[in-house]
Amino acid sequence: MGYGNGTGFPLSSRTQILEEQDFKEEDFGLFQLAGQRCIDEGHIDQLLEVIQNEKNKLCNPKELLLGLLELIEEPSGKQISQIILLLLQPLQTVIQKLHSNKSYSVGLALSTIWSQLSLLPVPYSKEQIQADDYGLCQCCKALIEFTKPFVKEVTDDKENSLENQRLKDELLKFCFKSLKCPLLTAQFLEQSEEAENDPLRSFASEIIGFLSAIGYPFPKMIFNHGKKKRTWDYLEFEEEEDKQFADSLASLAYLVFVQGISIDQLPMVLSPSYLLQFNMGHIEVFLQRTEESVFSKGLDLLENSLLRMEDNSLLHQYLEIKSFLTVPQGLVKVMTLCPDETLRKKGLAMLQLYINKLDSQGKYTLFRCLLNTSNHSGVEAFIIQNIKNQIDTSLKRTHNNKWFTGPQLISLLDLVLFLPEGAETDLLQNSDRIMASLNLLRYLVIKDNENDNQVSEFFEKETLQRLEEVPAVILKPEVHSQALTTPHPASLPFPIGSNIPKYHFHASYHKNYHT
Repeated sequence: MGYGNGTGFPLSSRTQILEEQDFKEEDFGLFQLAGQRCIDEGHIDQLLEVIQNEKNKLCNPKELLLGLLELIEEPSGKQISQIILLLLQPLQTVIQKLHSNKSYSVGLALSTIWSQLSLLPVPYSKEQIQADDYGLCQCCKALIEFTKPFVKEVTDDKENSLENQRLKDELLKFCFKSLKCPLLTAQFLEQSEEAENDPLRSFASEIIGFLSAIGYPFPKMIFNHGKKKRTWDYLEFEEEEDKQFADSLASLAYLVFVQGISIDQLPMVLSPSYLLQFNMGHIEVFLQRTEESVFSKGLDLLENSLLRMEDNSLLHQYLEIKSFLTVPQGLVKVMTLCPDETLRKKGLAMLQLYINKLDSQGKYTLFRCLLNTSNHSGVEAFIIQNIKNQIDTSLKRTHNNKWFTGPQLISLLDLVLFLPEGAETDLLQNSDRIMASLNLLRYLVIKDNENDNQVSEFFEKETLQRLEEVPAVILKPEVHSQALTTPHPASLPFPIGSNIPKYHFHASYHKNYHT
């Protein structure tokens, strides 16, 4: 290598002449400066030649490692990927020359590279993936090749030494980080023929393969997440890393169940309700995020899980699990607060699908929950319409459904047939709910006439009196006319209303890619 100390003395000659113990601090600085010049002027092959040449007594492989990592940490913007692509091979060579504490060096290198890659915007469209302006896709491919030798070291070590376990832990950390960034927000090409050429999907497939190779097959991880006592050991993460762990497992569940990556590794004996139960925690994680690219994956994972089940087959006991109530509440947020109409409609469709899968008592419990928590007239109207449909189904059956007839129905109607703020209720703002309630009342009256007062038999005397006391203002013709002819701010598909608390959904991955 022709770069030296300014006198023309080649650095490669100096590293060959000096013994390792004779290296001084200025020699290491000289090498780092020359290395930077090689990178700046495109002579990376000369830098690699010096590293690989056994005649060169490099100052210290560990110091050289730190020097290369400093070079990786310095750039910003589009230069990040350029430097990483240039230095990955020399970095791999240096680490492989280490004979002790290699796991620490591998972990440090992977962490440094990942930290830089996490600064790059993730491409979200076919055009952006193909253009790869920021080089993220190229880096993901190169990073897999960089990591493979270390994965092989773990799998080849049959003695499972302490150093091997430490290396395995570092690789596991890297896989978790990759599942969160870039894979948590990554969009994948849909058509099967294009999917084969999708670099982010290929990266995901390799990461899942690494997990299995180092002894952490994804079924074992997915199905033990959230249990009080785990049947597998994993790293003790700090609080922030534990949150990352939940995001990573949610991303993994999406890749397996929705994208179908390595899904053939799942046991065929798992029931649909079992799969739904363990996916609901991951769906909850997705719906807690506000990035459209992330919570939309929660909708897809929920749809994939629910479609495996028969209608009315999801037992009400599942609602005792926290996520089985927080997920539909998350869907309400998507339906009412997401700026994207397509996603709002998808959220509505998923809530209806979820309702369809619940048994009668489950539907009843969920309706009560959402009527008490949604605080949105359009959502409440949607629930009331579902209540009407369940009553209608119950009346058509030979054996009446006790949850939508008799005393249980009376209790439910107590939540439906009232004005939220009494006489001060804003009728226009609550028009969707009011009209749905009146429609339900009208239905009950018609059904009572059709069935020779059979419907009335389900109502206790005090409840009938309460129905007669429905505020007269609701029943005025002009209110009917106003409610039917005025555009409703809370109508389906639930656009954002001015009275709704702010909950900012965003699509930052769209904006950042163009900045």
